[in-house]
Amino acid sequence: MKEYRVAVDVGGTFTDVFVFNDQTKDMFVTKTSSTPSHPEKGILAGLEKAGINGSDIKTFSHGTTVGTNALIERKLPKTALVTTKGFRDVPEIRRGTKLELWDAYDDVAPPYIKRRDRFELTERVDYSGKVTQSIIDSEARELARKLKNRGVESVAICFMNAYMNNENELAVKKIFEEELEGVYICTSGETLPEIFEHERMSTTIVNAVLGPIISRYIQKLENEMKKKEYDGDILVIHSGGGVMTSETVPRYSARLASSGIAAGAIASKYIANLCGFQNAIGLDMGGTSTDISLMYEGDLRVTKDWYIEYGYPIGFPSIEILTIGAGGGSIAWVDQGGSLRNGPHSAGADPGPACYGQGGEEPTNTDANLVLGRLSTKLLNGQMQLDKSQSIQSIKKIANVYNYSAEEAANAVLKVANANMCDALRLISVRRGYDPRDFALVSFGGAGALHGAYLAKEMEIPTVIVPPHPGVAAAMGCLLVDVQHDVTKTFLADCDSVSIADLEQEFSAMEKEANELLEEEGVDIENRHFVRFMEMRYAGQWRSLAITTSRPITLIEAELEKFHEEHAREFAFSNRDQKVEIFGLRVSAIGTVPKPTIPTYESTGNLEEALKENRPVYFEETNGYVETPVYFRPDIPVDTEINGPAIIEQLDSTVVIPPGFRAEIDQYQNILIHTK
Repeated sequence: MKEYRVAVDVGGTFTDVFVFNDQTKDMFVTKTSSTPSHPEKGILAGLEKAGINGSDIKTFSHGTTVGTNALIERKLPKTALVTTKGFRDVPEIRRGTKLELWDAYDDVAPPYIKRRDRFELTERVDYSGKVTQSIIDSEARELARKLKNRGVESVAICFMNAYMNNENELAVKKIFEEELEGVYICTSGETLPEIFEHERMSTTIVNAVLGPIISRYIQKLENEMKKKEYDGDILVIHSGGGVMTSETVPRYSARLASSGIAAGAIASKYIANLCGFQNAIGLDMGGTSTDISLMYEGDLRVTKDWYIEYGYPIGFPSIEILTIGAGGGSIAWVDQGGSLRNGPHSAGADPGPACYGQGGEEPTNTDANLVLGRLSTKLLNGQMQLDKSQSIQSIKKIANVYNYSAEEAANAVLKVANANMCDALRLISVRRGYDPRDFALVSFGGAGALHGAYLAKEMEIPTVIVPPHPGVAAAMGCLLVDVQHDVTKTFLADCDSVSIADLEQEFSAMEKEANELLEEEGVDIENRHFVRFMEMRYAGQWRSLAITTSRPITLIEAELEKFHEEHAREFAFSNRDQKVEIFGLRVSAIGTVPKPTIPTYESTGNLEEALKENRPVYFEETNGYVETPVYFRPDIPVDTEINGPAIIEQLDSTVVIPPGFRAEIDQYQNILIHTK
C-alpha cells in the first residue's frame, strides 16, 4: 500500500524534502545539496536520504527554481519572436520606465530575445477582432526556413490585437509546426489573450524561452522517477498557488518562474488557518533573501504585476510576494556617509558567513546572532560547527567604526536588518490598506524564527506563529495545494449598460475552456470547482481591481458594491457617483486533490526534560547578557507555556523568545509567541 505523500522544494543551495506518512501521520524532513545543472539529481538524492522508494509514494509535488534561475542567469535556448510588421521593437521600448527612476546610469536588462532574432510578418487584425490582412503563406514558410537554418529551439508568436482574434497566429503556428519539427512554439492568444501588447508579448516571450528548459527538466524527472518505480503524476507548483501536472507544465512554462517562492506563501496560509487566523503575513527568511506574503480573510493576495527582471512582466496571476535582500547571510556594511547598512549583498553558501570557517570575512546576520549567543555553535543537531571567534572578528569591522563593543555592534547589525524587513512588511500591509495589528505573523525559513518576535513588536503584530518545521515549511506547502488553472479574457464594458446575458456567455465559454484543462489533468468531475473574477475600474483609471463575482451573476449592482468596498479598503476612497468599467474577466479552475491531515498531539512529559542548557544571551532589553534557558524543540510537550527570555533549538531553525514575550505550544506543535 502506498503510504507516503512527498513534497520537495528545490532551492538554489538546498533541496528540502518533506515526507508525510498517511498511515501513521508521522512527518519527517531531509535536506540535501541542490545540483543546479541537474536539479532532478538533488530530488533523487533527497528521496534516497529519506529512505523512500517510488512505489511507496502516494503523491509527489514540488516547487522548483529551474525557471527562475534560467531567467536570472540568462541560460536560455535560442528563441525567435515573430510579430506584426512595425512592432519588432516592442520588447525594447517596453513602457519606457526603469526601476531606479532618478538614476541616469541605471538601465533595464536587455530583452530575452535579441533584435536579430525578432522577425515581422504581414498581417492585421483590427480592434474588434476582424481580420483585415490574412497571413501570406509563402512569406510565413520562407521565415520558417530561415528560422530552421538559424537553429532556433523555440518561437514566440505575438500579433497585435490577437487577444481579440488569434486566427492569424494559429495559421502561422500550423505552418511552423509543419516546417520546424521539434521546435517549441507558443502564441500570445493561447498564452495570455489580454490587451496591452507589451505585457502580452513579454509573457509570451518568457513562456517561449522557458518552454524547452522546463520540458526537458520534467521529462528527465519523470524518467528518473519511473526508474524509482513511481507511477503517479509529477505535480509542479506554479505562481498562482496551484499545481499543474507534467501534461500542461510545458504549455504554461512562464507560470513556473516563481514556483518555489509560492510554496512558502501556501504553507503560511495553511499554518495560520490551522491556528485559527484568517489574516496573516508570511515571513520566509532564508540565507539570502526574505519572501513576504499576505493573507486577508482567508485569501492570499494575488497580482498580475510581477516579473523576475524589471521591464519584462509576466501576466499570469501570481501570489503577491515581496522579496528583499535580507537573510542569514546578508552582509552588514558602512556606506560613504557613515551609516550602517545591511544587505542586499550576501555571503551566500560559499564562502558563507565568517563563522562557517570557509574563508568568509564579512559580518553577516548569522555572525551577529552567534556573537549575541542567540545561535549555538552547533547547528543541525551538532552536524555543523560554527566558529564564534571568527564571527567576533568580522563584527569588529563594524564595532571599530562606531567605537562599539562586539555585542553592541552585533545588536546594531540586527536592528538594521529588522528595520529593513519592517519596511517590507509595511509595503505589503499598511500601503495596501491593511492594519498589521489585525494580523498574525507566520515566521519560518531557516532564519525567520530568530527575528520574528522583534518584527512583531515593531509592527505591533500581537502573535507570531512558528511552524513545527520552519526551515522546510516551503516544502510542506507543496503538499497543500490543488490543481489550478486561470483562464483570462479582455472584456470592455460600462457597468451601467453591460448585459448580464453577455457576461454569463463569456464566463460560460471560459469555464468550458477551464474544464477542458482540468479534464486534461485527470481531475474527476466532482473535484472540479470554478471561481469567477471581474477586473473593474473607475472610468479613466489605468489600473483595475479584481473582485470575486457570484456564479451566476444576477445583479450587476451587487458586484458594483463589492468593487466600491474593495477600492475603499485598498486606496482609502471610493466614489459611488463615478462610472465604473469592466476591464477583464478571469476564471480560476480548481481541481481539489487529497491533502494530508495534520495530526494533533497529547501533552506528555514536562518542560524540564526539554532543557538542553542555560547560556548567556545578549538582549538590549536587559542591557546585557542574561542566563537564558535553551530548549530542544522536539522534546517540548504541547500545551506548554514558556516565558521569555528563552531559546528553542531544532534541526532546521532556532527560535528566539525575547524578554517580555510569552510563548505557547499548541496541539499541532506550532509555537505561538505573544507579547505579555
